[in-house]
Amino acid sequence: MTSSFLQGKKGLVIGIANDQSIAYGCAKAFRQQGAELAVTYLNEKARPHVQPLAEELGAEIFAPCNVSHPGELEGVFEAIEARWGKLDFLLHSIAFCPMDDLHGRVVDSSAEGFKTAMDVSCHSFIRMAKLAEPLMAEGGSLLAVSYYGAEKVVSHYNVMGPVKAALETTGRYLAAELGPQQIRVNILSPGPIMTRAASGIGHFDELMHHAEEHTPVRHLADINDVGHAAAFLASDAARSISATTFYIDGGYHAISG
Repeated sequence: MTSSFLQGKKGLVIGIANDQSIAYGCAKAFRQQGAELAVTYLNEKARPHVQPLAEELGAEIFAPCNVSHPGELEGVFEAIEARWGKLDFLLHSIAFCPMDDLHGRVVDSSAEGFKTAMDVSCHSFIRMAKLAEPLMAEGGSLLAVSYYGAEKVVSHYNVMGPVKAALETTGRYLAAELGPQQIRVNILSPGPIMTRAASGIGHFDELMHHAEEHTPVRHLADINDVGHAAAFLASDAARSISATTFYIDGGYHAISG
């Protein structure tokens, strides 16, 4: 691998489910730019889909991580500390909401469903930041993935809208708190991309068609586009960019209607 702008950097990628995952697009870009990676998989059912990708990426650490299971997230960071003794960047690209709550109105969402969605999709990022902080003595970059539904009401996005809004606000607060240690926190906000997670959202194909018609560049972003943006934000070239929601959507967020 030729020298590039993430050469020597160590990064953690959480959220690869298959080769259509946004997290995989980001991991490819990180690796192409020279980073060494730690990659996680959700559970044994997911492992056969993720392990070949981790091997392709040359991941030095490959570990299970279901943030709902006590100790698994901590175990990942323990492995990173033992292997590398440091961490330069991480990507949080996970979200979950029980199907009944995801497909129902926000006003009808259950307390338990809302709590689960918030814990997996938002509070886990806080936990990752806390675990990463001592490993980023020389500064670092924390990235999480959101969506336009955090800012505007998007049909069928339902309870994930408030949850992603919380994630974006959390990113700004973490940026303020960790900034003195030169740890930057930014949120990636792609346009609609057909991933396994997105397939659970009702009428998502209609949403994608609408976005493509109204996006200024007349095409949707893909996982590689998101990856290029993530690699830049993980690099020293972005050392003065923090507390920002970074849109990778061809300008769709700026268009009314």
